[in-house]
Amino acid sequence: MGVSLFFGCRPSEKAPRVAKPNPLGTVSIRETAQRLGLSIERTDYPYIELTGPNNRVLLFMYERGRVYVNGAAVAPVGKMLEIGEQYYIAETLIPKIRAAMLPETAYIPQVIPTPPSLPQPGAKSGIIVVDAGHGGQDPGTTSVLGTQEKTINLKIAHRLADFLRQAGYQVVMTREGDSSITKEERAALSNRVNADFFVAVHCDSNENGRHAGFTVYVARQASWSSTKVARQVENSLSNSGIPSKGVRNADYVVLVQTRCPAVLVECGFLSNYDDANKLLDPWYQGKVAGAIADAIIRSI
Repeated sequence: MGVSLFFGCRPSEKAPRVAKPNPLGTVSIRETAQRLGLSIERTDYPYIELTGPNNRVLLFMYERGRVYVNGAAVAPVGKMLEIGEQYYIAETLIPKIRAAMLPETAYIPQVIPTPPSLPQPGAKSGIIVVDAGHGGQDPGTTSVLGTQEKTINLKIAHRLADFLRQAGYQVVMTREGDSSITKEERAALSNRVNADFFVAVHCDSNENGRHAGFTVYVARQASWSSTKVARQVENSLSNSGIPSKGVRNADYVVLVQTRCPAVLVECGFLSNYDDANKLLDPWYQGKVAGAIADAIIRSI
């Protein structure tokens, strides 16, 4: 009886899968996170977020987007490639990001940033009205990234209210969520609760996208107390490294119809890419709120 022999690969055997190389000079976000010791928290437009125990990295995905490490701009992202479900960035960004990161052993406060002179709870008294500009059917301006001003105003206002409550003040917010309220109603609320101080939180816009930085407003016939706090707010925000456009006069309804001292803070220009980037970052929102709170605590 003859024996038949068959040679060749077994049907069940498959050739080993060869990993595809990265596009020339690039590295995937997954590999970037691994090399930096970070985790991927978000990969949705407008930014990719990588986080670790002491570090937070944002890579903005649109043209002219920048890399931010712990709230500080580090470098332009440049061209970001999307292949399949993976994003790729220039490999040269990794050492720049690493150089700006904090070491794993660095001490990070629970609240970042905290106003430097924040008194112990109960050290201050009085009623402060915190007004998050716009809301509801009134979105305010829209940033170059597509975010509505009313949303950013509310986030900064909540952080500001938290800082002031920690200092011992009673805080009344004109809106806690995305609700509509007129300028006249905001001023009337302040008068009704006999507020000791009124602060309105807004973001600015200009057809010229190069305008950047914050502006503090008081009424044309502002009281000495309003002007004093406005100057302190300007100093505090400037000292925190935020560009200033100074203290200016404008007869906004919330400034002229409130009976107590009042200021309005334009926290930055949503028409400017760099300002819009930073104002979208919760860390930076806390930085702005902390500086405003510090000024109020020093002055009221």
